Formats: sequence, structure tokens, C-alpha cells
Amino acid sequence: MNVFTQLLQFLFSGLTTGSIYALIAIGFSIIQNATGIVNFAQGEFVMLGGMFMITFFGFLKLPMVLAFFLTVASVALVGCLLERGPIRHSRSKEVLILVMITIGASIFMKGLSMMVWGKDTLTLPSFSGDTPTIIFGAAVMPQSLWIFGITIVIVVALHLFFKRSLLGKALRAVAANRKTAMLAGIPVHRMVLFSFGLSGALGAVGGILITPITTTSFNVGLILGLKGFSAAILGGYGSMPGAIVGGLLLGVLESFSAGLISSQFKNAVAFLVLLLVLFFKPSGLFGTKHLRRV
Repeated sequence: MNVFTQLLQFLFSGLTTGSIYALIAIGFSIIQNATGIVNFAQGEFVMLGGMFMITFFGFLKLPMVLAFFLTVASVALVGCLLERGPIRHSRSKEVLILVMITIGASIFMKGLSMMVWGKDTLTLPSFSGDTPTIIFGAAVMPQSLWIFGITIVIVVALHLFFKRSLLGKALRAVAANRKTAMLAGIPVHRMVLFSFGLSGALGAVGGILITPITTTSFNVGLILGLKGFSAAILGGYGSMPGAIVGGLLLGVLESFSAGLISSQFKNAVAFLVLLLVLFFKPSGLFGTKHLRRV
């Protein structure tokens, strides 16, 4: 394998994982814009996506398409329950308190998942086999193509949703100014509930797509959530374009560092990027210079 082919292989691998990070980062951004908090349970949504898909498709033998949509709906419901329960009924609405609630919810989901699915590593078969496609000498697995394709569809759908639908415009209004949106008659609590459900659905899709490649277990949500958070910070926390670019860039940086330096540094890259961005450009690549506190 020549140098060009090797670098191209690293690029494809990085874009594969980066697409998943982008989906997670978008989930972070949606809840940030709606509530002003960091949802540290986002990684557990990804974990639950893989686990529910394994249950519906692997254990219950449902058709893959049906299992896919049932999984997305199930994790979206979990997101709604998180908002409808502890988040909405918290006596204190301080941002720090609400963030701590999401951390507690993450620990609860992890523990419950360990009890339900056990500690063993689980996996899913690839959507369409394991015969790679060769592009300029680099091998691209079919599952990677599914990840690219579905991520692109989701990004385009979200763009159209937020720009053209009444519900999407209402969510943008809540993100811009919550009090003004409430005075305009927008049901803010419903918008926040919907944002948690949408965030859960995005996490579920990420978990379903990545499980055939990396496998899953009850404790994978923490590292995936932190990497998605790092991607969101890199792109500009709360920025949708930033979440996409940050996720892809972080995935590529991880892949090249693992391939050219050592795989031992792969997980450290996300946290190094997070620290560097927070030190030198806290607003990220696409974020606003003046951070707004809700």
C-alpha cells in the first residue's frame, strides 16, 4: 500500500467515525439551543440506540427497517421522559443543577442497561454485507457508505426542517429568545420536550450505525458522549454547521493520529482538541464570540 492509498484509507476511516461524532454533536446543540444546558446523557442515547437495535433485530428477529424505526422511536421516548420527568420538575432551574441531573440520568441509564443487557460486548451485522468498495486503492466498507449516506440525509432533512417547517421555526425562535417566543404564543415547554426527543432520535441513529463497526456495551456512552461534546465545542457549541464540521474534523484527526503516530493516542486526541479550543478559541470554529447565558 503506497503513501497516498494509506492516507486515503485514514481519511475514509476518520470520516466514518466523524459522521457519528457529528450526529452526537448535533444532538448536544439542539438541547443547548432549546434549554441552555449541556445534556451529558447524550452519549447514553447512542448506547441505547445500539442496544435497542440488537434487541429488536437480533433477539426479536424483527425486519431490519422496522427494528431501525422502533429503535429510533424508543430512544426518542427516553429523551422525552428525561425532559418530562427530572428536567421539567426540578425545583431549581439553575443551569448547573440541570446539568447535574443529566449526569445522574446518564449514570442511571448505564446501570439499568448493565442489568438488562449484561456486561458482554454485543454487535450487529452490517446492513449490506462486508465486501469493501475499492476507491483509489483504499477499501471502504459498506457500513461506512451507509453511515455517510444516512448522515447526509439527516443533515439535509434537519436543514429543511429548521428553515421551512413551522415547528422548526418555532424551535429556532425558542433558541433565539425564550421569553419572546413565549410571549408570541409558542408553547416553549413543548418545544423543549421535542428537542429532547429529537436529540434522543439522533443519538439512536448514531448508535445503530456505529455498532456493526465498533460493537457496543453498557459503558460505551461515556466516551462517545465526550467525543461528541468535544466535536460540538470544536465547531462552536450550539452551532449546527459547527457540529457537523467539528465532528468530521475530530474523526479525521483521530484517524490520522492513530495511523501515523500510535493508536494509543486515538482517544486522547478528542480531549486535547477540547482543551486547546477552550484555551485559545472558546467560541469554536462557527460559534459566536460573545457567549450567551440562558
